[in-house]
Amino acid sequence: MSTMAQMELTPEKPRLKKNEVAQGDVSGLIGMVSEQTKGSLSITFEGKLALATMKSMVGEGPDEINEEITDLVGEITNMVTGGAKRMLSEKGIEFDMATPMVVSGKDHTITHKADGPVVIIPLSSEHGKAYIEFSFDK
Repeated sequence: MSTMAQMELTPEKPRLKKNEVAQGDVSGLIGMVSEQTKGSLSITFEGKLALATMKSMVGEGPDEINEEITDLVGEITNMVTGGAKRMLSEKGIEFDMATPMVVSGKDHTITHKADGPVVIIPLSSEHGKAYIEFSFDK
C-alpha cells in the first residue's frame, strides 16, 4: 500500500476470528493450495479506506463502493497473496493460487476453505482499517 497508494497501514495485534462476518465493507478472498496443505487468505477494507486507496492510486475515484472498487480489491488481494507466496517459496513451501473472489456489502461473510483456525490481523491507517485473514488446514 505504501508503494501503490502512498498510504501506511500499521499492523495491530493478531487474534483468532470467531465467526465468518467480515469486519469491513469489501473483501477479496483467494485460495492457496500446496502439496503440504491448503488454505485461503482474505483482505477486507472499510469502505472509506477502499475509496481513498482508489483516489490515491489513480487521482480520482467513485464516492461509493462499485465495480471499480471491487476490481481494485481483487487486484490488491492478488498482490498481497503473491507477496505471501514469494515469502513461503523462499522457505520451501510452494503454493498454487486461485483467482480471487470479491464480496462487498455490510456484514458480508468470508468462508475460508480450511479446517484450521482463522487468524485476523487488523491494519490501521488515517483513512480507516483493513483486515488480513488467513486459515490453513491443521
